[in-house]
Amino acid sequence: MVKIRLRRMGAKKNPYYRIVVADSRSPRDGRCIEEIGTYNPLTDPATITVDLEKAQTWIKNGAQPTDTVRGLLKKAGLQ
Repeated sequence: MVKIRLRRMGAKKNPYYRIVVADSRSPRDGRCIEEIGTYNPLTDPATITVDLEKAQTWIKNGAQPTDTVRGLLKKAGLQ
């Protein structure tokens, strides 16, 4: 199954995330199919950038967003 999930980047105690489309069997920071956005929780307010067209296309093709990513997509304006 294909999932839309977060990949952790950044240094220790300084998280930065990429929103990626990946196979559910691959590790969290492993190989991904496509990168569709970023999420920086350290800024005030948190910065979310998402290519909504790509996200919508992947969801229509059957990709399942994780609970966290689903919330981020709603904040970004999808659905």
